[in-house]
Amino acid sequence: MYHVLLATEDEPAPLVETVTDLPADPEEIEVTVLNVFEQFEVRDEAEAVSSEAIYDEDDVPESVTAAVEALEAAGVTARVRHEHGDPATVILETAAELGVDAIAVHGRKRSPIGKALFGSVTQAVLLDAEQPVFVATDADD
Repeated sequence: MYHVLLATEDEPAPLVETVTDLPADPEEIEVTVLNVFEQFEVRDEAEAVSSEAIYDEDDVPESVTAAVEALEAAGVTARVRHEHGDPATVILETAAELGVDAIAVHGRKRSPIGKALFGSVTQAVLLDAEQPVFVATDADD
């Protein structure tokens, strides 16, 4: 069994395609679809709002549900994990905890100069992961 951690918050199609294109029988691939609700705190003179106050572990974005449905339609076993915290840290900690074989993340659309660099989360995962990392982008990126 080949276990992939698929970290998504946006359009999951490129990530799903990356996983389903792996050179393996889909029944031999297991995917944990991870969504990280980014930790934040906003303050003004009167009050503060933190992400902990509005985080709901059962409220996953439609993109996560769409990823699971697409993976299962392709014959891949998929499960959902929704966490709260710093995205890069949570992705790396979850990958280590689950002992995954690879991590799949989404690259961001960038300007021609910006394409030389990935987003901060993707870059942190690429630099610090102990597993291979697949970076998927939209076809028009």
